[in-house]
Amino acid sequence: MYAIAGVTGHVGGHAARELLGRGERVRVLVRTEAKGKEWADRGADVAVTDLRHRSGVAEALHGCQGAFLLLPAVEPEEDFHVEQRRTADSIVGAVVDSEVPHVVMLSSIGAELTEGTGPLLPLNYLENELRETGTVLSALRSFHFQEKVETVLGAVLEAGIYPNFGESADVSKPMNATRDIGSLVADVLVAPPVASKIVDVEGPHYTEQQVADTLSALLGKPIPVVNIPPAGWVDSMVEGGVSRHFAEVLAELYAADEQDMLQSRGDRVHHCHTELEETLRSILPVNV
Repeated sequence: MYAIAGVTGHVGGHAARELLGRGERVRVLVRTEAKGKEWADRGADVAVTDLRHRSGVAEALHGCQGAFLLLPAVEPEEDFHVEQRRTADSIVGAVVDSEVPHVVMLSSIGAELTEGTGPLLPLNYLENELRETGTVLSALRSFHFQEKVETVLGAVLEAGIYPNFGESADVSKPMNATRDIGSLVADVLVAPPVASKIVDVEGPHYTEQQVADTLSALLGKPIPVVNIPPAGWVDSMVEGGVSRHFAEVLAELYAADEQDMLQSRGDRVHHCHTELEETLRSILPVNV
């Protein structure tokens, strides 16, 4: 049995479907019974709990051969870092209580850094705390998700522009399709390493201009890139409905990316191969 968190999101959902397709027993962690119905219909065991509830997560992990866990970077109610650390502590406590022997964690490139990376800092904390539990930890540090386009899809479809939080749209960077990461999660769970490992997950390389050009081709109309300089990052996000506090946290990550701080430093590199166009086709509404 493998426990999978985050099944209502991209990576966890792909991982759970992949494991079920291979005939493996899966227990999904969901926050409500309604969210678990689809998975029960697919043959999964359903545990209704919240990653912030140590005892519920521990019960869900108990008896499992391995677990996929993540720290959702959701907009906070008050303080991002306080709330993220509270959730991380719950996850770590549940791993200790359940004695699950292997944890695959969705992390990020740059998670080894201890300052200046905004929403990545809690991942640094969670990685290090999980290593102290005695479980074998497979930390999958991903580069950019190709699905990040979803966060600016409103501007693409309504305003006809592609916002880029950077000085240039011509810098090539790896971009992963989450389906590929989900498949990797399944692979690592069924064939765990004997010791903790950091795996850097690297997909095909694209510039933000190439992302906009691909969107233009799929939509059949020009989608020009609008570069937003650092001085305008926070205000632009606030205008888009993000709280100022969370916008400031995210701006730290954009700055770290601009300064080329986010580098591959894991024990090995896993290469993904899904192309951007395939992912964008799955994101765009069918009626556009």
